[in-house]
Amino acid sequence: MAGTVIHRRLAGQVLGGHHLIDMLMQVSGNRCRVTLYFLGAANPEAITPPKGATLIDVKSIGGSVALCYQFPAGQAAEFRINGEAVQVQASTPELALLEGRDAFVALRNGERAEIVLDWLKFHIRSQGLQGAVILDRARPGSDDIFDTELQQGVERLDEPCTVVVVRSDTPLGKVNLPAEAHPFCAPGAPGKDRMKIPKPDLWAAPLGALNWFEIAKDRFLAQARAVASVEVHDLLVREGDTVFDKAIAAQSGVVTLIGQHCYPWRVRNANSIHFGDHICTQFDADRGRKRWCIAPAKAPEDATWRLLRIGNAVPDPRQVNRFHRHMALRHPTDSISTIVPKSSLVEDSALRQQAKDAFGHKALRPPKVKLKQVPKGRGRRAIVTTMKNEGPFILEWLAYHRAIGFDDILVYTNDCSDGTDTMLDLLMDKGIVTHRDNKFQQMGLRPQHAALQMAEDEPVIQQAKWVTCIDVDEYVNIKVGDGTLDALFAAVPDANLISMTWRLFGNADVAAFKDAPITEQFHLCAHEDTRKPHQAWGFKTLFMNNGIFRKLGVHRPKGLNPQLWDKIAWVNGSGQAMPHNMFRNGWRSTATTYGYDLVQLNHYAVRSAESFLVKRDRGRVNHVDRDQGLAYWFRMNNNVDTDDSITKNLALMHQELANLMADPEIAAAHAAAVSAHRAKITALRKTPAYADFYAKLTGDRLQKLARLHGHFGAHVYLAGPDCLPDHITDKDPDESWFFTVDLPETTKH
Repeated sequence: MAGTVIHRRLAGQVLGGHHLIDMLMQVSGNRCRVTLYFLGAANPEAITPPKGATLIDVKSIGGSVALCYQFPAGQAAEFRINGEAVQVQASTPELALLEGRDAFVALRNGERAEIVLDWLKFHIRSQGLQGAVILDRARPGSDDIFDTELQQGVERLDEPCTVVVVRSDTPLGKVNLPAEAHPFCAPGAPGKDRMKIPKPDLWAAPLGALNWFEIAKDRFLAQARAVASVEVHDLLVREGDTVFDKAIAAQSGVVTLIGQHCYPWRVRNANSIHFGDHICTQFDADRGRKRWCIAPAKAPEDATWRLLRIGNAVPDPRQVNRFHRHMALRHPTDSISTIVPKSSLVEDSALRQQAKDAFGHKALRPPKVKLKQVPKGRGRRAIVTTMKNEGPFILEWLAYHRAIGFDDILVYTNDCSDGTDTMLDLLMDKGIVTHRDNKFQQMGLRPQHAALQMAEDEPVIQQAKWVTCIDVDEYVNIKVGDGTLDALFAAVPDANLISMTWRLFGNADVAAFKDAPITEQFHLCAHEDTRKPHQAWGFKTLFMNNGIFRKLGVHRPKGLNPQLWDKIAWVNGSGQAMPHNMFRNGWRSTATTYGYDLVQLNHYAVRSAESFLVKRDRGRVNHVDRDQGLAYWFRMNNNVDTDDSITKNLALMHQELANLMADPEIAAAHAAAVSAHRAKITALRKTPAYADFYAKLTGDRLQKLARLHGHFGAHVYLAGPDCLPDHITDKDPDESWFFTVDLPETTKH
């Protein structure tokens, strides 16, 4: 017989508030030691040990406590907890089962016997595995098919292997899913019904008994040659010596294992998913899962076995071994996108070769995607934007961005009442913009998201070489060369995405609306290193339309084709490379990724106090359900620093603006929009609610707070200005001080 399966139990009992997992008895000479392993805390004062017993050790691992008592041999191991007798029969160590062998200590979370057998065979061949102790978290007696298939398979192994399967008489933690929603299912269950068939019936998810590893050591593995902690869906990578030999060679007897998640690209049948289906990894995974391998005889005597590490022992940094975690075995699913974003998956050539060589398996591969051909030379540059009641500000914004090198402006509008839509129709008739009605209501989307979705089919976007999505209160401020897009592209010639981090510009204490360029009225702003509120470092992205991404997005293109991730050349506003973990979902800069040296996005979110009344009244284009009230003004009105770097580009803007205004029809449309804007301001200020709101905007308190932003914690911006005591407004903005509040209740969930 090449192998054998041995079944053992953790004979637990629940007594009052104490959950006893197991009890182990070790006799040496005339002394007897009994260790009680508890799930969670244990109060020694509530435990009555045998007469003459002494508590000699208390060990806590992740809150799971083990108490060790010593008393004369031959005396009955009778314990009482909270006055009740412990009915658990103490087990004795069976260290001879795996003495001198290389073994695994593992968890089974419902994986099929076929998977466990392939796991054993793979490591027998690649690592010289000789045994395994597996904590099976299925309820005892619930998985007889697994036991039978495992027994038969182990007996047919080519090499000797002892497998100890351990189950618990009581749950090892809290079951956090209802039975009908548990991810494990019976073999052969049809796809739509598989989530309704909970088999095996797991006791606990996640594992609560973190001292399981100490139990495994004390009962079975303390005299093994070397022991590696992995799970039955993990496969170790052979890198030179076996992982067990590495532990023997390590000075401390301990080496670190680093696990990388791997996934199938697509599932043929969730009930027959296999190791060999897993040929993809996440290109932007930034850290691995730690496990360990230990040589017990060489490790420190007080080394403690934990889930992720060995306590009281320092791993040898020269001896590290990788492994792969096959996640569709851990989380069976009909669709891989339920457990991992498909946009992060790329084929791993080593895993694909392993699927073929080790398992004879032909996995489903990701489709091949090619880069889209972009126009040679300069190409066209396009902006997509949405507007509602922005009439007085359109021409300056258009003139500025046309002057710095944008060719096509695609504008979506909805529900305008100030002539914005009619002005844009006029500009479209004259070939200056492309204007479209925003059909967000018919599409059931927010206005901005609907616009971006419609824009993807527009020729001006499909044919553009460079595209960005910015709003009419945002200005692309290029600080290099002559301030044009040509100068920016020359500064970062290899980039195909450029993040333009917001610089928040406040109202500079300007109360009244004035028909004059925004870029000349407002120069007070946030410091460059202002990371709070979180919007302060939001960015918009200028990107090459080359097919790496499939969709337009508010802050950056979305829908990454992961097969092309290595073609991304993304830089920040200082020309520095953006990290991989930003590629899929990043939308704001961090302390290590913000940059303003080459380009920034001037964000005039508030303008004058009077214009802000109109902005609040018209509502938002994205977060339509959120009021642009005092909290928004407080967050975005930042008058701490001065930045007039955009002024060097304004000569170009003024020339283009003059050309536009030379057209009488355009000039008349602008005058009508200004008149409508002023009329709206007058009407709003006559209402009590807006009159009070305007008084607060222009009051001394908010003007002072606009110069103190760098001193506030993030929670202050979530709570709004009312959370700040009155004395805060009198503090010196140049002194070093900090103020914050607790997280508001309304934002905790």
